[in-house]
Amino acid sequence: MILVTEDDFSVDEVLRNVRNKRTGAVVTFVGVVREEDCGRKIRKMEMEAYKGMAEKELSDLRDKAMKKFGLEEVTIIHRVGSLSPGDNIVLIAVSSGHRKEAFDGAEYLIDELKKVVPLWKKEILEDGEVWVEGGH
Repeated sequence: MILVTEDDFSVDEVLRNVRNKRTGAVVTFVGVVREEDCGRKIRKMEMEAYKGMAEKELSDLRDKAMKKFGLEEVTIIHRVGSLSPGDNIVLIAVSSGHRKEAFDGAEYLIDELKKVVPLWKKEILEDGEVWVEGGH
């Protein structure tokens, strides 16, 4: 599943969906809004995306990772909209026959997501606002 949405997600539900009888390992990465960044208090975060293009890029990344690491299933969910400290931002869940491929695949996906997916992040601080380079 690939999804860009304003809605929160259930990690448990996604984990049930990425497992099958061949699965030997499931690795997840959940990105969460921090309360503080570089000593600055974050009140909110605004995530924006070009949804159609973001979902296409995420789908392409999923396909590359599945081929490169021999993954069985991949789910990527990225939230947009107004988020508060403690809110989920992104979920990457991968399953494979073995743990190394699952860990490597998950790391590859979050690293590449930050490089190529058209997402933008603005932090609303106590003393102003700042767009974060790279959107992540």
